Amino acid sequence: MAHPKRKISKTRRDKRRTHFKTSAPTLAVDKTTGEAHVYHRAHWYEGKLYYKGKVIMEKVED
Repeated sequence: MAHPKRKISKTRRDKRRTHFKTSAPTLAVDKTTGEAHVYHRAHWYEGKLYYKGKVIMEKVED
């Protein structure tokens, strides 16, 4: 198996890893409710679960 000839310093290793960055999720605005939500995810609004502008489920009150 291949082995490194010299030890890579912590500074050099960490410089390489600085390029991994997180980004904020892209938000969409629902046409029917005007509520902002993450793309391709259902979201709750006033006790109803919406997906692609349609009601999928209503919250049951006990």
